Amino acid sequence: MKKALPVGVDNFEKIITENYFYIDKTLLLKDLMDFKGEVNLFLRPRRFGKTLNLSMLRYFYENTGVPEKNAKNKALFQGMKIMEAGEEYTSQMGQFCVIDLTLKSSKQADFETAYHMIKTVIASEFERHRSLVELGREQLSLIEYTRYTSIANETADQNDLRNSLQLFCKCMYKITGQKTIVLIDEYDVPLENSYFQGFYVKMVDFIRSLFESGLKTNPYLQFAIITGCLRISKESIFTGLNHLNIASVLDNKYSEHFGFTESDVQKLMTYYQVESHFPTMKKWYDGYLFGNTEVYNPWSVIKFLYDLDPNTDAFPRPYWINTSSNDIIKILISRADRETKGKIEQLLTKKTLDIQVHEEVTYEDIDSKGDTLWNFLYFTGYLTKESAYFKGHYLYLKLRIPNIEVMTIYENTIVNWFHETIEKEDFRDLYHALENKNAEKVRDILSAQLLSTISFYDSAENFYHGFLTGILSQSEHYLVKSNRESGNGRSDIMVRSPSLRGRSFILEIKVSDQMNNLEQDAQTALQQIFHKKYMDELRTEGYRNIDCYGISFFRKDCEVQFGHPEF
Repeated sequence: MKKALPVGVDNFEKIITENYFYIDKTLLLKDLMDFKGEVNLFLRPRRFGKTLNLSMLRYFYENTGVPEKNAKNKALFQGMKIMEAGEEYTSQMGQFCVIDLTLKSSKQADFETAYHMIKTVIASEFERHRSLVELGREQLSLIEYTRYTSIANETADQNDLRNSLQLFCKCMYKITGQKTIVLIDEYDVPLENSYFQGFYVKMVDFIRSLFESGLKTNPYLQFAIITGCLRISKESIFTGLNHLNIASVLDNKYSEHFGFTESDVQKLMTYYQVESHFPTMKKWYDGYLFGNTEVYNPWSVIKFLYDLDPNTDAFPRPYWINTSSNDIIKILISRADRETKGKIEQLLTKKTLDIQVHEEVTYEDIDSKGDTLWNFLYFTGYLTKESAYFKGHYLYLKLRIPNIEVMTIYENTIVNWFHETIEKEDFRDLYHALENKNAEKVRDILSAQLLSTISFYDSAENFYHGFLTGILSQSEHYLVKSNRESGNGRSDIMVRSPSLRGRSFILEIKVSDQMNNLEQDAQTALQQIFHKKYMDELRTEGYRNIDCYGISFFRKDCEVQFGHPEF
């Protein structure tokens, strides 16, 4: 039997013991020991293996206090790359206390619920070590023991919870003589969520104090690993942590340990015997550059392989769109001025965008002008680095959309935004112009809408068809039928009154390859309606009042030609 694909499995022990396929990232341990960072912040997009790596670190380093369990944990690493690194590295196995926290569950609607979820996560880790505390109770003061048990029982007040990381490290050191490794996964989830939900200031204050107690001047700390997408500015979160080592998508250090390298993907595809799909895999899920390392989206690679297993003809899909918050892209698009819309269109045509790097940000910066929002998109995986250069004393990046998968996220978000926008507008003037055979007025209304929307031209005819269908569908008095999807030789769009005595319209679309061809292409579209007798369908249904329009588009311009079936 082949190994199973670990779809959504981010527990290292489960992957190894239940025979899932594991891409060996254990040399992350070697790099951590070589670079000796005391507080390390790893910044990667969502679903790029951060949680699984933290789980792997826990099973490697943790001394559970139970010899049999320690032996089982050690057995998990047999055959792994770290075991070949030498005694100086493997001797660190099972030598430390570990507190392993994830803040993912704090994505809640209000501060009280989010705080409660964080409190529960911390309590769970305190409870996991309760038996050790009970055995070593005599080593603790009454106050320390009381505070520890109140946190484990979820009865502690907020002040004690703010100090919980240092309390844990101190208690473990007193009982075992070992310092603690602190693992905190997705630290910025509560911050991102609280910004969009409206309680950002309260959450920043709590997270800052939690981190200060455990990571700043904590003599019982061995080292800490924190993961997230964004480097929230020191002033708001990492106050005074001068020993903070940051490894972002800009850095070469640790670059191959998060996400799949090309050799990782080739190994997987060979194992599952789907090597012929490699070109598709590369176009859809490759394209990230972490430091100078080419990286694939691991979540999407695994999901595509999972779909290929029973059906080797399976199509790739944008799997990542449902696992990562797209609120930042929604904000970018909904608040974009004309200059920003132009930059989005530039990216959608596979061109690059030059920005100055700002590594320290806050979510409150989303509303600011300049390059801040583009930095958000870069560090969260919606843009990637093409190249880097210095301009004066500042680092600049040429950014692009990484791959087809992320391109579809932009396009789908734009389409949804467009429909939400036009639903708020009144297009009675457009229908009056159609009814009055006023092609010039129709052209002016459509051109104005083109200027205000965001275009993508890779599939230009589909874009303009969707654009026009969306606008026409806002009328309460007409039914709109799109024929493009059927490919049945009918006109692009038919618009008709529910009553056979009412008006009906046929619209045919052409996309011009240059501005000078607009009028001719609109006329060609109109002639196609007559030559192919698109009117016959409406006449068969009983409509007699039929008008025809040929419409051509080039970028943000259009031309409209009117004709009647007797033309």
